[in-house]
Amino acid sequence: MRFRWSNVILSMGYIFLYFPLICIVLYSLNESRFVSSWTGFSLKWYRALVSNPIILRATVTSLKIASVSATISIMLGVIAAIVLTRFMVFRGKALFLGAIMAPLVMPEVVMGLSLLMLFIGMEDFFGWPHRNESSTVVIAHITMTLSYVTMLIQSRLRDLDNSIEEAALDLGASPLKVFFVITLPMIAPSIVLGWLMAFALSLDDVVIASFVAGPGSTTLPMVIFSSLRLGISPEVNAIATILMTVLSITVIMLAIFIYKDKSIKNS
Repeated sequence: MRFRWSNVILSMGYIFLYFPLICIVLYSLNESRFVSSWTGFSLKWYRALVSNPIILRATVTSLKIASVSATISIMLGVIAAIVLTRFMVFRGKALFLGAIMAPLVMPEVVMGLSLLMLFIGMEDFFGWPHRNESSTVVIAHITMTLSYVTMLIQSRLRDLDNSIEEAALDLGASPLKVFFVITLPMIAPSIVLGWLMAFALSLDDVVIASFVAGPGSTTLPMVIFSSLRLGISPEVNAIATILMTVLSITVIMLAIFIYKDKSIKNS
């Protein structure tokens, strides 16, 4: 009986999480424009998506911003995680850790407003960054995702066996070579997962981007949010279905790769 109830609760949880996504996929195939009526299957909204320059431009902008911000967040996150893990005591560590952890607990509205004021001041004094570019959104998303990436990689570094790195150093390897040959491959799964997390957080953000984005850096979540006043267009459902499909395939392939890699190491 306990086993049956656990399966029922697990099934209800999956339904709660994935049923809205299934509805998006189904309504992207609805011939009718309105979600209140189903008139049959059709791919016309996917064909209409190809001729919608606003959504396509916003999608490309979001993918570029998410890719750049996730990559830079990973680079900075690895450095920050190594500093927090390998250098146990140094002056200002508490302040450094607090600065890394602050975006985790700070409301996005407060972060977006503070970054907006910062960018306005920097543009007045230094002439950069310009709000009509996407650099402001990239910097804001790096600030937002860096803490998540750092905590993820730091947890992986704490679980590593330091004796392997110490043995390589005793055998004459330089610290830089030890990092690229030993440490980096061992934390590679966490780096990939951190990149995907940062990419998803950047691609999903609408609050901070609404504060710092200029006219030339409108993201896809901003377009979707602004279209809520007139009702969700089926073209939005189509682009959401495409993104969900691509990201789901990527995550599944990554999970299979990590599972095979662990199986090979265990054998």
